[in-house]
Amino acid sequence: MRILVLGFSGYLGRHVAEHLRALPGARVLGGGRSADADHGIDLATVRPEQLAKTLASAAPDTVVNCAGATGGDPVTLAEVNARGPAVLCAALRDAAPGARLVHLGSAAEYGPGVQGTLVTETAPTSPVGPYGATKLAGTAAVTASGLDAVTLRVGNPIGPGAPAGSLPGRVTALLREAGQDPAAVLRLGDLSAHRDFVDVRDVARALAHAVLAPGPLPPVLNVGGGAAAPVREVVHGLARHAGFRGRVEETGSGTSAGSARSAQVSWQCSDLTAAAEALDWRPVHPLDEALATLWEGGTSP
Repeated sequence: MRILVLGFSGYLGRHVAEHLRALPGARVLGGGRSADADHGIDLATVRPEQLAKTLASAAPDTVVNCAGATGGDPVTLAEVNARGPAVLCAALRDAAPGARLVHLGSAAEYGPGVQGTLVTETAPTSPVGPYGATKLAGTAAVTASGLDAVTLRVGNPIGPGAPAGSLPGRVTALLREAGQDPAAVLRLGDLSAHRDFVDVRDVARALAHAVLAPGPLPPVLNVGGGAAAPVREVVHGLARHAGFRGRVEETGSGTSAGSARSAQVSWQCSDLTAAAEALDWRPVHPLDEALATLWEGGTSP
């Protein structure tokens, strides 16, 4: 089986590609902008006809799209998260219409949740901000493509290599800078929001299950950790693994961690029933284990 992983050098892409390479009979090809890519592909700029030629050359049985932008201005987010999947689907219809497409979406597509309520795939989508909106546009393109395609709406991934721009990544960097100084103070923003954190290894397993599952799959499946945890729990858990001796202060308006979005989206937690039924998949790594591997493995720029 030939599997083309787009965004293979990114945070999730690295974990996904590594997991897929362990599958019997799998040949994993990397697609992206890095120098070591098997196929140079930039979904933000490539023309559909140009991408179709590249896909014909790669001849994939499955394409896994891990390419995406989590930060930047709205134009950048739209180019990567909305235009990218649309161009990919158009090129696949021309060059490899029989290939399966597994696309990484985001729970941010749902927008604010109701405290104590698990969000199913049929829930209304009302994303807050350009990131969630552009990810939702990408999912819409995949869903309407007519291809053998599924979007996995991923919660908040956590584990080794977390980008420095993410809350777990920022807090990890701050803790490394603070070291063992008992006088150190981490002044953070509001940490009261609840999120569905999921270990990156569980995300990679879900991708593999989606690649191998027989027959057509539902258009959208939730992939999460199965529970809503306070962001505060992540911060204090990382501090514990770091042996942090100082104190954590929530200022309510700090920018080192926490965000304006947290005030708008105070609760997110996904229902994983459909993924369990369609993929025979459930998360197996608890949050504290993910925090430990993040601290031990470090972050990415």
